[in-house]
Amino acid sequence: MSYKTQKKYAIIVAGGSGNRMKSDIPKQFIEVGGLPILMHTLKRFKEADSKIEIILVLPESQFEYWNELCSTYTTVPHQLVKGGKTRFQSGLNGLRIIDNEGLVAIHDGVRPFVSVDIINESFKIAYEKGTAIVSVPSKDSVRVNGQAIDRSTVRLIQTPQTFQISLIKKAFETEELSTFTDDASVAEYAGFEINLIEGNYENIKITTPDDLLLAKIIFNASRVLPMIEQPTCVI
Repeated sequence: MSYKTQKKYAIIVAGGSGNRMKSDIPKQFIEVGGLPILMHTLKRFKEADSKIEIILVLPESQFEYWNELCSTYTTVPHQLVKGGKTRFQSGLNGLRIIDNEGLVAIHDGVRPFVSVDIINESFKIAYEKGTAIVSVPSKDSVRVNGQAIDRSTVRLIQTPQTFQISLIKKAFETEELSTFTDDASVAEYAGFEINLIEGNYENIKITTPDDLLLAKIIFNASRVLPMIEQPTCVI
């Protein structure tokens, strides 16, 4: 059996309010290249494997606006799920509606430039080892509490963070802790090994005006995000 024959899901989590972006609308809905950021993100996963079932986790207060966007733009089929008050709770809500077997990639909705190759590699490694966490080396010098540390030991964590479903569901049975900064930290707390895989620096998380400017530069340089026909939003 191969990872390619496994049931695959992508849980896309987007709970931004737009405060850090200094925007009147949540950052995931801002247009880049003629399409809302979040729709670019969904499309990347469908490009990676058309059989991936996509679950979009949004605050319930944003459902109506999202459905209006779906009627205006073209996007890919997905199921809409109500988010929680925290990232942990939103991830858990997404996990609750999927099967117990197979593979799941959990991804930030405002990371639209993750490559198709990285998505597929994350599923492959998660199938083989249980977990696959995308990361890149730090380009900058790093200090902790004023003390310089070896930059070569530092990895910057991105998403997707991909897991065997039975493993990550088991990990999420714990009570939420303030130290849970991402899904990998939940899995690690539960005692599971964290396997890092190589990411790409273009896979930025768009949260500030500077990020948005960079996103437009990346998009214009690549021109690899055409729209897909037939919008489908399912609640």
